[in-house]
Amino acid sequence: MSMYRQLWLAIVLSMLLALGGSLFATLLSARAYLEQQLSMKNADNAAALALSLSQQAPDAVTLELTVAALFDSGHYEYIRILDPNGRIMVDRVAATGDAGAPEWFVRRLPIADEPGVAQITNGWKQLGSVSLLSHSRFAYQALWTSTQEMVAALALASFIGGYLGSLILRRLRRPLQAVIDQAVAITNRRFVTIPEPKVPELRKLASAMNATVLRLKSMFEEEAARLEAVRREANFDPLTGLANRDFFIAQLRSSVQGEDSTGGTLFLIRVADLVGINKRLGRAATDDLLRRVAETIGAPQGLPSVAGGTAQVDALAARMNGADFALLLPGRQAGREVAEALLESLVASMEAYVDGGPSAYIGMGTFKQGTGLRVLLSQVDAALIATEAEGLNAVREAVVATDDEMPTDGAEWGRIIEQALEQRWLRLVSFPVVDMEGGLLHVECPLRLKFDADGDWQPAGSFLPIAQRLGLAPQLDFAALELALESLEGQDVPTGLAINLAASSIAGANFRRKLDMLLHRHRKVASRLWVEVAETGVLKHVDAFHELCTLLRSHGCRVGVEHFGRQFSQIGQLHDLGLEYIKVDASFIRHLDTNPGNQAFLKGVSSIAHSIGTLVIAEGVANEAEFAALGGLGFDGATGPWVKLADAPV
Repeated sequence: MSMYRQLWLAIVLSMLLALGGSLFATLLSARAYLEQQLSMKNADNAAALALSLSQQAPDAVTLELTVAALFDSGHYEYIRILDPNGRIMVDRVAATGDAGAPEWFVRRLPIADEPGVAQITNGWKQLGSVSLLSHSRFAYQALWTSTQEMVAALALASFIGGYLGSLILRRLRRPLQAVIDQAVAITNRRFVTIPEPKVPELRKLASAMNATVLRLKSMFEEEAARLEAVRREANFDPLTGLANRDFFIAQLRSSVQGEDSTGGTLFLIRVADLVGINKRLGRAATDDLLRRVAETIGAPQGLPSVAGGTAQVDALAARMNGADFALLLPGRQAGREVAEALLESLVASMEAYVDGGPSAYIGMGTFKQGTGLRVLLSQVDAALIATEAEGLNAVREAVVATDDEMPTDGAEWGRIIEQALEQRWLRLVSFPVVDMEGGLLHVECPLRLKFDADGDWQPAGSFLPIAQRLGLAPQLDFAALELALESLEGQDVPTGLAINLAASSIAGANFRRKLDMLLHRHRKVASRLWVEVAETGVLKHVDAFHELCTLLRSHGCRVGVEHFGRQFSQIGQLHDLGLEYIKVDASFIRHLDTNPGNQAFLKGVSSIAHSIGTLVIAEGVANEAEFAALGGLGFDGATGPWVKLADAPV
């Protein structure tokens, strides 16, 4: 029984006992009073009758007539006159009738009044005695009426008391429920504060809980800030603040080899005659020049996109070595336009440092998912060398192999995706996620699509970016969820399936409503569904993701964030989401066994995650050495090419 019910029951019982006791005591007191009054009346009436008869020296007829006249008034149960020898001279007894109250009431509260007795005399001579007993129906009637009035009054008092008790309980329940919800949120890895209630005891409890949460947040933020510094030291150039070569290559590898890769454009930029500038202007000026170049390359708001606006925020700029920089634009963007705008900005920013010669050279190449990393780098580097050989501010584009069979415009892509949805030309493939002992945690299930009935299955990276642009990503994600739940319905093993959702899907309230209904239909297996969203999507739609987490947890699903760590500086926004797991981005795992900086960073990430009960899983594990390094850093599992066991339909 809940505490509220116990409090309410205690209030009701207390009121019943108090009011019942009051009613019982009042009834007993009223009955005693009536008994006393009836006894006094009996004595007075008997004395008055005896005195009246004594003054008349009555004969038998007179006695009979006098008693009859008095008895016929209906106020007496009996009137009896006895002679001096105790023989009955006159005896009038009322017939049994209505007692003036319910029979059960009369039985439970009998009125025992004393009869009145008086002597009839003539001088000193005793003529007899009179005894009478007043009828008690009037007393019962008065007592019953009084009882009804008292019950009504007590019922009204009980109602008012119950209403006031409800108000008090409600006043206590809201702040107490807030404290309970806060405690539940902490157990679910969500650290929230609540307004302090006005009730003193609850205010102290809420204050203590809030202080604990704030202390945890402070510790979380301090550790996150420390780890962000470690991450930047390990993966970013100290002079320019751009990514270093190792981190950039790891990200580029993910862009060309990742399952959800969307392809992109690679730019290699070289500052012209950096050695000559250093000799002419000195180290301080050269460092200032490099910082200006880095600011220009690393400012995506200055780069035009396909839509004519600005480049996407997930563009990555890096300093590869002394004079060389790189820029990676994920997705298929207007690479040539970006390169020319970038070159123009570089020339303008370097004008004060260049003595009439060229400022910068740019080589570029557009690639798709599956392109060889070495091939891409060598071809774009060759384009850069050719541009440098010309000795002018120029851009040269490398010819990187592309898939000419792919659709070329949005309308064709839209028709193909809608047809695939209609014809169910969709399937899931499986990639295992294992724990550190090799046991299966769950299975990642990316979506595949084909263009026609006899076509090849295309990876998500080839069609999902276009689908997002056309607003079709929610339909594809919903289809993937349907396939996953149908597959779980047909499996007896407890292993879960993980489905990745696009940012545009979680942002839609209609998608969440449909997901709620879908999970309700498959409620028997919903607890085996793992749902994950990329870190960039979560940070773009934090509120919508919070609602998604609440919805999924209500059905027993597990929620996680994939590609974690790219925007670690914003981790503070994730502390109250109650995540079950995170998947660390592959760029931090690449060559982990030989990278002490990333080892320190990931060990701290594991410590923070475990402190709030969150599993930590590595993405993109490519060899045994990387997997072995994870064990010492506290990781709970891994996925990637080295742990890949199958690529088969689910």
